[in-house]
Amino acid sequence: MRSAGTAAEASADTGEGQARGLTALLTTAMAFSMMQLFLLGALGPRLVDRLGVSETVLGLTTTVGFGTAAVLSPVGGRIVDRIGPRRALVTLLALSAVALGLIGAAPGSGLLLVAVALGGLPQALANPATNKAILASVPAPRRGAVTGTKQSGVQLGAFVAGLPLAVAASAIGWRGAVWVAAGAALLSALWAWRALPADASPPPKGAASGPAPSRPGGPGGPVPWLAAFSLFLGAGIASVNTYLALFGSRHLDMGPTVAGALVAVLGVAGIAGRVGWSRAATPGRAPWLPGLLAGGAVGAAVLLAAAVRVDLLVWVAAVAVGVFAVSGNAVSMVLVMQRSAPGRAGQDSARVAAGFFAGFAVGPPLFGLLAEHGRYGEGWVLVAGEFALAGAVALAWAVRDRPTRADGPR
Repeated sequence: MRSAGTAAEASADTGEGQARGLTALLTTAMAFSMMQLFLLGALGPRLVDRLGVSETVLGLTTTVGFGTAAVLSPVGGRIVDRIGPRRALVTLLALSAVALGLIGAAPGSGLLLVAVALGGLPQALANPATNKAILASVPAPRRGAVTGTKQSGVQLGAFVAGLPLAVAASAIGWRGAVWVAAGAALLSALWAWRALPADASPPPKGAASGPAPSRPGGPGGPVPWLAAFSLFLGAGIASVNTYLALFGSRHLDMGPTVAGALVAVLGVAGIAGRVGWSRAATPGRAPWLPGLLAGGAVGAAVLLAAAVRVDLLVWVAAVAVGVFAVSGNAVSMVLVMQRSAPGRAGQDSARVAAGFFAGFAVGPPLFGLLAEHGRYGEGWVLVAGEFALAGAVALAWAVRDRPTRADGPR
């Protein structure tokens, strides 16, 4: 009996270790999928001063990268559903390495824009691939927690870009710091290839990927509403990510390293927020959380506007953006997995992500027009308006969905 018990415990320990390893890998993949965004934001003061990039062009880099991701996301979702998460994750990490390497080699804004466009490809694959891996390997009761943890990988990327890599840029130059990130992405691609099980053979060409959803993708289901919510949410978050460090450096007289630390603080708060709110996103509670988080995000943007006059508020605002605004995307992905029909998780995730990336493409150029003239206070008011629109969409869907939820679980 003791032998049997010991074997069972060993098997459980092995399973737990594999789950932790999968979670760590997915978190790493999410970090690298958007690493370029946070590096461009954290290194923004150095790019503006040493590469001759204007505030408007800095915003345009985000537009190019996330515009590419928005356009390719629906295709990326279908690709992931067809080829499987292992191939998709290896491709994601390898492309991230190439894009980061090109950013480090860019002599001016031309190649920089090409590099960030290439970086849109791993962004398009990230949510479909990681969500698909969770649905294939993680029991339903644990999916919320694992989803929150892996979504926090995006904010882990913000922390790494805002603190270790920003500090490294002071020692080895901004190009060296970016190349270090590129090498780490390449090693992570090798890790994914060795750690993940082989993908199943793709279905015959033309075969259906699964039964069509009756509600998740339809007019009454959450996917179109979450895509619209994510559009406005992404516009606000991208403006904060891109211009927070530059705001600290140019308007609040911070040094480049201290200004980069603002991005790191946002990243740490975002990790805690994404993990915590995703754990709270039970099927009955999850539909109301996006609206709640958007309301908190409005307050965070108001604090940023107030920081124009009271410098210390910028640190409180950075924490609030991470806890509320950044966490909204993680809750959206939990909702997608709760509601998606079998075989369509990749496509539904991609449609919501496309809205998020479209917001990332639109937000920074609008903010940049104000930042170029030093009108940061008005820019943060614009961000508050974008978050308010996201909250209105989320609450409208939650109210619309309430009679369906009252009918019972689906």
